[in-house]
Amino acid sequence: MTEPATKKKRWATPLGDFVGPLVEPVLAKQGFSEASLVGSWTEIVGEMIAAGCRPIKLQWPPRPAKRDPETPIEPATLVLRVAGGFALEAQHCAALIIERVNAHLGWRCVGKLAFRQGPVEAPRRRGPPAAPSAQALAQAREAAAAIESEELREALARFGARAIDGAKARKASPPGRAR
Repeated sequence: MTEPATKKKRWATPLGDFVGPLVEPVLAKQGFSEASLVGSWTEIVGEMIAAGCRPIKLQWPPRPAKRDPETPIEPATLVLRVAGGFALEAQHCAALIIERVNAHLGWRCVGKLAFRQGPVEAPRRRGPPAAPSAQALAQAREAAAAIESEELREALARFGARAIDGAKARKASPPGRAR
């Protein structure tokens, strides 16, 4: 007995699904094995640092023809474009930047920074999150009613209300659609 053919729903493909495969070869030429270092720069280093510098490329040290497997791989140099007035601050934050980038990548990829002075485009800022709906806020406050600390109870209620509204929005949005 054969099963009936199921119809697949076709939704529009989000634009973000096309960007990665197009951008990755360009970034690979600059030494970036992962596009998230460039795309998530503000989240990795924070708004203050991201406002003054951007990653340009990763420079890897030359690899010997025969490498001993016991010898660790030397880390790369992350080249940053730095706004003129931010160069001194970037030098002071170098250890922090290296630490955050390596934590994001999950290994000791970057060992030092190099700076190239030039204009840096300001990162786009997100607006404040939308206020939760009254219905979601009431539902979240009811769920958090047993918490003794008033400040904690109210913070969890606001957080829970946004989570409830987000779940409703995801449920209402068809799969594959950008939100």
